[in-house]
Amino acid sequence: MDTYNDLKMGEKGAWFSIIAYICLSALKLIVGYFGNSEALKADGLNNSTDVVASIAILIGLKISRKPPDDDHHYGHLRAESISSLIAAFIMILVGIQVLFQATISITTKEQLAPNMLTAWTALFSAFVMYIVYRYNLKLANQINSSSLKAAAYDNRSDALVSIGAFIGIIGSLIGLPWLDPLTAIIVGMIICKTAVVIFKDAAFLLTDGFDNKTLISISKIISEIPEVRSINNIRGRTHGKYLFVDVTISVDPQLNVVESHEITEEIENQVQLQHRNSYVHVHIEPYQQEFK
Repeated sequence: MDTYNDLKMGEKGAWFSIIAYICLSALKLIVGYFGNSEALKADGLNNSTDVVASIAILIGLKISRKPPDDDHHYGHLRAESISSLIAAFIMILVGIQVLFQATISITTKEQLAPNMLTAWTALFSAFVMYIVYRYNLKLANQINSSSLKAAAYDNRSDALVSIGAFIGIIGSLIGLPWLDPLTAIIVGMIICKTAVVIFKDAAFLLTDGFDNKTLISISKIISEIPEVRSINNIRGRTHGKYLFVDVTISVDPQLNVVESHEITEEIENQVQLQHRNSYVHVHIEPYQQEFK
């Protein structure tokens, strides 16, 4: 029950991000258009892709809350990764569009300097996104959500992008008109880079990738249990924020079924103490001494 309550709490962070991004995206695009700022318009398009990413996280969290059924024995926890994959493709397309428009603008001989309102809009947006970042980071740590934590760090990068847009606009106002579209190009590159990172992370999870350091940590926990003679095999996979570990161990062949079962429970308890969202399946084999 705690699992699904945590996922439901995570939806609050996704909704907070969606509302903030929609409002800021509309504000930046309108002010940027009438205020002649390529950097602010690029920042606004950046936020529009963040709306898609936040919606993807929200949909993923909602689907992930569905319990296991006849066709999904491990639940629906990977729905979030699929949504992230779709969002990454959309972000790349928007990033390329921003780069194309900014490049055309920077090569134009006559460039109009943006007005001061665009600069204040960028600075205000940075302040709002920093508040969203702090809220989502606190919530992510509270429910131990890797996807919401990634969203929080994306909120922080968006705040930094808005500060960069502010600097670019100020530069244009003091006699460097090329600095505003140059900032837009940097924003477009940031959008593409963020999309690639999201794509790689989602693809890693969907192809059953598993962090090697985490696997080493779990192996160490299991090997320190006195009754475990050896670890014959250990594998892991990730579903959302949850870890599923399959391990084969060797124990004293003289142990009975009850004693062997107690060892498996000890392994599960010890692993969960350090990796709260983990499920361990233990297969036991009789230990065979090798003689030379």
